[in-house]
Amino acid sequence: MEQKIPYKIYLAENEIPTQWYNVRADMKVKPAPLINPATLKPLTEADLAPIFCNELNKQELDNDTRYFDIPKEIVDFYKMYRPSPLVRAYFLEEALGTPAHIYYKFEGNNTSGSHKLNSAIAQAYYAKKQGLKGVTTETGAGQWGTALSMACSYFGLDCQVYMVKCSYEQKPFRREVMRTYGAKITPSPSDTTNVGRKILAEFPGTTGSLGCAISEAVESALSQEGYRYVLGSVLNQVLLHQTIIGLETQAACKKYDIKPDIIIGCAGGGSNLGGLATPFIGEMLRGEAEYKVIAVEPASCPSFTRGKFAYDFCDTGMICPLAKMYTLGSQFIPSASHAGGLRFHGMSTVLSQLYHDGLFEARSVEQTEVFEAAVQFARVEGILPAPESSHAIRAAIDEALKCKETGEAKNIVFGLTGTGYFDLYAYQKFNDGTMGDYIPTDAEIAESLAKLPKVE
Repeated sequence: MEQKIPYKIYLAENEIPTQWYNVRADMKVKPAPLINPATLKPLTEADLAPIFCNELNKQELDNDTRYFDIPKEIVDFYKMYRPSPLVRAYFLEEALGTPAHIYYKFEGNNTSGSHKLNSAIAQAYYAKKQGLKGVTTETGAGQWGTALSMACSYFGLDCQVYMVKCSYEQKPFRREVMRTYGAKITPSPSDTTNVGRKILAEFPGTTGSLGCAISEAVESALSQEGYRYVLGSVLNQVLLHQTIIGLETQAACKKYDIKPDIIIGCAGGGSNLGGLATPFIGEMLRGEAEYKVIAVEPASCPSFTRGKFAYDFCDTGMICPLAKMYTLGSQFIPSASHAGGLRFHGMSTVLSQLYHDGLFEARSVEQTEVFEAAVQFARVEGILPAPESSHAIRAAIDEALKCKETGEAKNIVFGLTGTGYFDLYAYQKFNDGTMGDYIPTDAEIAESLAKLPKVE
């Protein structure tokens, strides 16, 4: 029987968006500014200049410009793997026996294997344009480090990556891809930086966290002439670049007259969820449409669902600016048994404010439930999903089963923003039945939150 909606919906090359969308322009309550921890004053472009690239600083602080033109060099690079398909999950729908229509925006069709390349190439471009020698960064599961190493190789930049130690040990092939593209990889925390040595002394034997790796990467950038720090999530500039995902999804839906009812993204620092959802949330803010937007985070690192909306350091070493966000405290270090990425203690200031204002809901899911959904998806849809994206798959399946109970044929759209072929250590643990769930206690979270900086 002929299907009205194709299995894969592609845009034409000339339909790739040529602008990024800045949701802050439509927000009635703007996200609180980054502040200097020493002066408690909002940061300026001059303050940020030693840390980030100049053009990225402008994007970071701009709350008013709705659309930013994408430079031609970046658009041309995007054409190597964009537009990415919006896929109708017919086989998953059939397996679930649901009347719901399930769609996923698939961002894994590039060598880095994830959506992270959308921002990595932009940040590398601006670094090259500024005449820098190289950049430093951190990576958790390794997707961002892989994407940045590829982007830096393209522009001839040195790339130094501090990789969370447990991921460094669990994912040797991910780091080999980075090395293939010329990046230098250091397990974090390390003894190569002052802050790394301090963290090792305070937390001997620690398996690391994104907060630790951020501290080391920032220190490394500040100590080398001609280098700047770049980040793969959380920051306003990153969410801006990632809106290419949501804008393409909107265009594909319009092309086939699909009205999403539910939009789902996994949430760690914000790039996944923000990239897909903020163009749709913008419609909500402008009064043009209504959607149910769901952020899905790991129960082992539940920033939205159990964190506090407050100013906090973005890094464990407490050398970075303060951001007002949903946070578990900068001293919170997720359990090493957590294999699904999404390991940051806080959340994007933009998404934090939108969540605080009730624009979307959040839920946390346990690791074994996530991998059950990932395996089910892989068996029927033919893609081995990244553990991060599998949090969104879990929620999409749950919502589709609710539709089965009610008989409602809702349109569910979720972000499948990466493949899991470098995450086989985690899949092995799940398949062997040795994977467990770790949920931090109230006391553990309270202990970390008690160390929040005192900001009025």
